[in-house]
Amino acid sequence: MLTVRNLSKAAALMAVLGVFATAATSSYADTTWQKNHPRREEVNNRLKNQNRRIHNEVKEGEITRGQAKALHTEDKQIRQEERSMAAQNGGHITKQEQGTLNQQENAVSRQIGK
Repeated sequence: MLTVRNLSKAAALMAVLGVFATAATSSYADTTWQKNHPRREEVNNRLKNQNRRIHNEVKEGEITRGQAKALHTEDKQIRQEERSMAAQNGGHITKQEQGTLNQQENAVSRQIGK
């Protein structure tokens, strides 16, 4: 016989199982490439975020389209450098190369929204 108490226990169990299912799904959301190239993934995620920030700054009128174009050009150069570095190392970048790319991204990031 189902009682209110049994129903609340069942609901609590379902909620816990839902949390675990969500966590498991999100951990599998990364592609094999992302798992095998975490440094490149981090660099590329930063570039993607900066691209979004640049678009938002133009939309809000905080930077001009010309400034945005210059920032996008710098980001494209960083992305090309990341690809070149990876091509020389079997598709991976070293920790030192990641640090170099991060420094370049930091310089562009400081220019966004000035």
